[in-house]
Amino acid sequence: MARITVRLVSNNPWRAENSHYSRLRLVLMSFAAWTTMGVVFATPRFASAAPWWSVLRSSLGNWWAWGLLVPVIVAIDRRLPIAVNNLGMRLAVHIAIALPMALIYSYLSALLQAMLGVLSWPDLVGLGPLHEAMKGGVLWDVLVYLLIVGGWQAVQYSHHYLASQLRLERLERNFSEARLNALRMQLDPHFLFNALNTISSLVVNQPKLARGMIEQLGDLLRLSLESGRRQQVRLSEELEFLGHYLAIQKTRFGDSLNIVIDVSESARDVMVPSLILQPLVENAIRHGLSSRPGGGTVWVQATIDDNVLHITVDDDGVGLGDDWTEDRVGLGLGVTRERIAMLHRTQEAALLIDPRKGGGTRVRVAIPTSAAETHSDE
Repeated sequence: MARITVRLVSNNPWRAENSHYSRLRLVLMSFAAWTTMGVVFATPRFASAAPWWSVLRSSLGNWWAWGLLVPVIVAIDRRLPIAVNNLGMRLAVHIAIALPMALIYSYLSALLQAMLGVLSWPDLVGLGPLHEAMKGGVLWDVLVYLLIVGGWQAVQYSHHYLASQLRLERLERNFSEARLNALRMQLDPHFLFNALNTISSLVVNQPKLARGMIEQLGDLLRLSLESGRRQQVRLSEELEFLGHYLAIQKTRFGDSLNIVIDVSESARDVMVPSLILQPLVENAIRHGLSSRPGGGTVWVQATIDDNVLHITVDDDGVGLGDDWTEDRVGLGLGVTRERIAMLHRTQEAALLIDPRKGGGTRVRVAIPTSAAETHSDE
């Protein structure tokens, strides 16, 4: 059997150019940093008898040598077979490496100083640089080496921390989306079963009305599928969905059900949780009006005040009752409240249920428009 090898080649010149630019910028920043160190440590010695330019070149040679050794130190640290979080073992290994690295530094520093004209080339031959290092500079070189290692460890921990924060945010976002989808799946069957029960009650005695309700239900399911991948939709889309639902309910209740919808034009473009209006109105009809002789009226209002969208659903039905408590909220309102809380975690976002003045029930929803509008339609 022939073996096929596939090689993925990046054809993005912008990415390659950007990577090259990043490396060049890192080199320039490193050069500037080590040059600054050389100038800073040379400044106190400018008052000595030696010429200042000789002192400066000597100091620059010393610190540029460390700059050249940084990639070597980083490469050694990356190849250590020790876990990053095992700081004690890594420190012990680096202390053992520090002394030979200090000796290498002494020759590299002497080489740079010879190139800068501070030392003569014959001074590099033999043990001259080593003797100079052993006069008292070895401990200082070991300390500088450990400081470089410490700085590199701090950079690594910073990268690991940022990466873990990004992973945590991604997990939280995925969890929130999964939770919202689970809540929505609870609500969709709840509404569908109620609609099917209504149709089944009419299919024998009033087949024409039942067929009309089936058509409205089909439109409802189509709209539900279209917005199935979106956690939020425009309020105008919710009103269209609500219109099909109300057509079904009007078929069932006839003239005993009155609906008044008053939504400002500015509120129609605000993003709201999908399938938010239907459970509020269903709750008003089912629990407020269905058990009341003669039916009643449901008012749906939406306005914007102080960058907050206020949705109010009132009914003049039987009301909450004297023994009503918040823990008796039904499935529709309970799921809607959870979805609002998860999509808009601010103090302004809320779903409140209160008795209506004059009898009945009032459900109020508040959604910050700034928070709502940041969510896309994807």
